[in-house]
Amino acid sequence: MTTPSVNSDQHDSQYNVFVVGLNDVNRARLARLRGAERCNFLGVIDPAEVYDTEIFPIEDMVERAGETLEAFGDHIDAIVGYMDFPVSTMLPLLCERFHTRTTSLESLLKCEHKYWSRLVQREVVGNYIPRFTAFDPFDDEALTAIGQAGLYFPFFIKPIKSSGSRLGFRIDRPEDFTSAIAQLREQIGSISEPFNFILDRAQVPDEVRAVDGGFCMAEEIIGGWQCTVEGYVHEGRVEPYGIVDSLRYPHVLSFLCYHYPSKLPERIQAKMRELTTAVLEHIGYDNAAFNVEFFWDEVQNRIWLLEINTRISQSHCDIFEKVDGVSHQQVTVDLALGRSPDMPHREGKFPVAGKFFYRVFFGDAVVSRVPSEEELATLCHEFPGTVIDLQVTAGQRLSTLTEQDSYSYALAYVWMGAADSEALEANYRQLAERLQFEFTHVAG
Repeated sequence: MTTPSVNSDQHDSQYNVFVVGLNDVNRARLARLRGAERCNFLGVIDPAEVYDTEIFPIEDMVERAGETLEAFGDHIDAIVGYMDFPVSTMLPLLCERFHTRTTSLESLLKCEHKYWSRLVQREVVGNYIPRFTAFDPFDDEALTAIGQAGLYFPFFIKPIKSSGSRLGFRIDRPEDFTSAIAQLREQIGSISEPFNFILDRAQVPDEVRAVDGGFCMAEEIIGGWQCTVEGYVHEGRVEPYGIVDSLRYPHVLSFLCYHYPSKLPERIQAKMRELTTAVLEHIGYDNAAFNVEFFWDEVQNRIWLLEINTRISQSHCDIFEKVDGVSHQQVTVDLALGRSPDMPHREGKFPVAGKFFYRVFFGDAVVSRVPSEEELATLCHEFPGTVIDLQVTAGQRLSTLTEQDSYSYALAYVWMGAADSEALEANYRQLAERLQFEFTHVAG
């Protein structure tokens, strides 16, 4: 744990809070946080370098971020970020250098290095994780090694460090594995090289050191009702403060909606909070936000821990603001300033809220028309509190979109609030019917 350069009770001036990849959307959200009037939010690293890209020159990014911070002529009170790799892994390096607060690099990697994470999870919640093994995608005998580890078709494979769902594959037969391995061999270097730069700066056990960023994970297929426990650790105290449901389109793996608050039975939510606390305490994660993804298999009444993320979910910012009163970026900023988070509960304008993914299930296509600004403004007026963020432009080929799953393309994100879940779903259906996109050269 590092010590803040200027503690929250040491001065009455503005706090200088640097945000890696600060964009206009997040600047507006941050301005609505409690105590925001005393914070000067400053950007470090251009947003284009961390959003909508699959190229991560992390060594150069850390160096340039350091130069920007060194050149700043005033006190640096906090350095924060809300993105997954590479931002999440940059933060411990920058915070240590500039004496601001965050969790240690090693505790962060126990969450983000998927093999190391499963090893430490197994030590405390072994009954709640799937069978797993690491393998080298460049090993021609990898499939045999996976079988010898007790994993049989179907199973799932992904890089040791992945970004979103990129390079993740369900393997149902040998042909699937052969196809996936070809893609992994071609593309994994864009992740492994920057991730290994981070690993080289950490104290890592030999067992984990041998499984670097060029390796992959094979895991037993798990599923059920998916949700995310959002929380933080402050001075060793784990505090889960909200559970968000991740609802999918019927018969496919694509997300339809993030729904808050969760509709899971309270006993299941309580168990997930208990498991979350046990794992984060065991890891030694401290003074930072997290979210932990779970499945509840209702048929077998079994909970599975899917993965741990070392940040808040940006997708959940607006729905927390609608239900609780502010974005849970409040948690990140308060922790970085050395405070116990001032996160309200159920003080928002809506009892429920959701982020919807407006999708098309094409192999590929060219977008020939998107909704106009006037059309979007009309919809937002008719459904108060709604935010619509288009992900495509006219003339764009869908296959150029980044961070997409294997089954569909997300054309727009829609955040809405409502009095209850039924009204939320009905309102979204009405809105979605009026979002007019057109396409040419449709394939699949």
